[in-house]
Order: sequence, then structure tokens, then C-alpha cells
Amino acid sequence: MLPPFVNTQLLDEALTHRSVTNEASHAISNERLEFLGDAVLELATTQFLYQRFPDAAEGLLTSYRSSLVRRSQLSQVAAILGVGEFLKLSKGEESMGGRSNPALLENAFEAIVGALYLDQGFDACYRFLAEHLFSQVDEVIANNLHKDYKSTLQETVQAEGKPTPVYTTLSASGPDHDRIFEIAVNVAGQEYGVGKGKSKQEASQMAAKAALEKIAKS
Repeated sequence: MLPPFVNTQLLDEALTHRSVTNEASHAISNERLEFLGDAVLELATTQFLYQRFPDAAEGLLTSYRSSLVRRSQLSQVAAILGVGEFLKLSKGEESMGGRSNPALLENAFEAIVGALYLDQGFDACYRFLAEHLFSQVDEVIANNLHKDYKSTLQETVQAEGKPTPVYTTLSASGPDHDRIFEIAVNVAGQEYGVGKGKSKQEASQMAAKAALEKIAKS
């Protein structure tokens, strides 16, 4: 459920995709609110993690934050809140599955945070995020979603005197709103692992994870 707004025009703007501005000259896209919301989201998440994990090192807190605010996490929260149902899209964008597009859902979620900040201030944003996003931090930790496998792989192979891993995109399949990437990681010309994901970043992480598992077994 979306948060209640005093100024409902802010919420309307937060839900307006830029494609609508091509069909309605008076429409204002959510891009500026997304810009603001991204900054509010980062600050609120940082404050939450700083207070929740008083003994955690900076690097670990950074990895927790990256996991909480990444696209897959934010788009999932947006979907649960029903954001897609309320998005204002052009006919073309809607016909291409825009209401379930992870990128559009993520952008709209950030725009809603920005709109809520303007409407009711930082504390209201923090409460909203605490209820719908920060509550997932235990799942992130339990499932190792915060792990930066690429950095770990690089440190591992360089410690063995080998060159920096090289990532190569093998394929990209599926519609634009639901792409699946397959990426291979090579070290010194040898393939160490292959991974798949809904973004190149996710696929690279999965390839690095596979490489680390291969190294552990060797």
C-alpha cells in the first residue's frame, strides 16, 4: 500500500513516467523526484545500518547498503506495494510490459521516496523505508546477498600472482523489460566461471561466485 500524501500532486508526479510527457504536454515526469529520492534513500539506509550494526566495519556496511538499495530489491518492494498498478505510462510503454518493468518500478519507488520527503519530511521517509525495505536486512544477510564476489575473486587471484579477472558477456536474451545476461569470467585466458542474472552486474557477481567455488574445489 502506498503511503498517504497531504499533497497528492506530488504522488501523481512520482508515478508519472517520462513517456507520458510525449502524449500530454502538461505532464511532469518523475525524474526529478527520482533524483531527490535516490539521495534520501541512501541517507536513510546509511543511518539505519549505522545504528543497527554499531560494530560493523565501513566496508561491510557499504555492502549491506548496496544490497538493500539495488534494483532487484527496490523493484520487488515496489511490486509488493502495487506501484505498477498506479504508474502513468504511455500506451507504447504499457504495451511493452512497463507496469512490471523492474527499472521503471525502481525509479518510481525512488520518486515516491523523494515525493514523501517533500510532502512530510525525512522522518516520514525513514518510517516508510523501515517498514517496507529495512525489514529485509536480515534476509540479505542470511542469504549472503551482500557478498561482493567480484572483489573477493580479484583479491584471491591476485594473491596467487595472477592477473585481474576479465568479464565477457556471452549472451543477452529475453524482452527489454526482462533481460537475462550470461557472463563468463576469465583469468589469464582460462574460463573460471559463468553466471546469469537480470543485469550485467548480477551476472558478473554470479560468474565470480562460480569461479570462487571452482577455486575452492581445486
